Amino acid sequence: MGRRRIWVAAWLALLLFGCRPPPPEGQVRLERAPAPTTVQVDRQAPAQDPDGCLGHAPPVPKAPPPPHHLSGRLGLWVAELDPQTLLPRRAVGTNPDSVFPLASTYKQAVLWATLRAVDSGRLSPAERFDVTRENQSLGAYPYDGSNVRALTERMIRNSDNTATDILHRRVGLQAVQDTADELGLCATRLILPTRDWWVAQSGLSGTFNGTRRWAGARGEKRAQLAALIDRDARAYRADYLQRRLDEYFDHRHQPEDDLKALNISTPYEFGTLVAHAFVRPGLQPRTQAWQREVMAMGYGRSGLTLTHQGRVAYAAGKGGNGWRLLTYSGYVRTKAGQHLVYVFMQHGARQTYTMPNTRRAFAWINAGINAVLRQDAAGETSAAKR
Repeated sequence: MGRRRIWVAAWLALLLFGCRPPPPEGQVRLERAPAPTTVQVDRQAPAQDPDGCLGHAPPVPKAPPPPHHLSGRLGLWVAELDPQTLLPRRAVGTNPDSVFPLASTYKQAVLWATLRAVDSGRLSPAERFDVTRENQSLGAYPYDGSNVRALTERMIRNSDNTATDILHRRVGLQAVQDTADELGLCATRLILPTRDWWVAQSGLSGTFNGTRRWAGARGEKRAQLAALIDRDARAYRADYLQRRLDEYFDHRHQPEDDLKALNISTPYEFGTLVAHAFVRPGLQPRTQAWQREVMAMGYGRSGLTLTHQGRVAYAAGKGGNGWRLLTYSGYVRTKAGQHLVYVFMQHGARQTYTMPNTRRAFAWINAGINAVLRQDAAGETSAAKR
């Protein structure tokens, strides 16, 4: 299969795998990865630097080694949370402070910002939207007249890029970024809708091409530049953008470009965002129920060993893929009352189409979860003996 066909197949898969694992439900055979002993994390409040940033991940044991077929730069963060403080009780990690492109995993932040806008009265759930030349992104897209609920479901279940961009722009670019900024996640960028980052990456944004300030921009300066990039993105038809993007990936792609153009985070920072989004989102009961129902449509639950063991009370996740990159993140509440988050990131893989790496990614995620839960069980046994 040629590169261009692989690229098209990748984006078609991105639109589908939000709710369905690559193999049929119940037929996932996960590879096993060894898990090391883990230790309890000091649950003091995380230090913040003078700029109000969360800072680095707390010292934790290294995650189990990943399956050897996973190539490129890899990151993993798995933690059991204290539900009161949202700090990790126990955790394992690999490259938890390294920056990776998020791809479609960032869309759960758009959902959170959307529901916050509903709660504040800035957005009505009954508001309806049409697909236009200016807001259509790559891939499939929703029917005209879709309401907010329908768009949120397509965004998470189908990983629909146009649904995402419509909501992202409606609540405001900065409103989505605020979900990270309010937590001090200074290495996390969530401000660009999908079409914007592809326009930037393919060389079609004069703003992005004409400044060196974007990568390091924060606060008001980043918001100003993002608005200009967004204006540039609206000038192109989606089919023309697709052709230019195909040319870019066929001939000019460099992995560092992903970090410049796409939304980004670290495994630890994005795990912190996931923790707050699920355990303490600050939503009203009706919108929190909406969030949980929609996020449960995303992919993740069926890939977890805990699910097949009957130990999951609730699980939700979101993944993303692109050219040589793959991401998964999720939240799990076990029937025993444990709160778990996981974040997997791969960048610069040998494969241009990374969806076949899903089993290996979840083999590593499951090994990390098992390591954390084993330490939890060991701690309870030790306490009982005392």
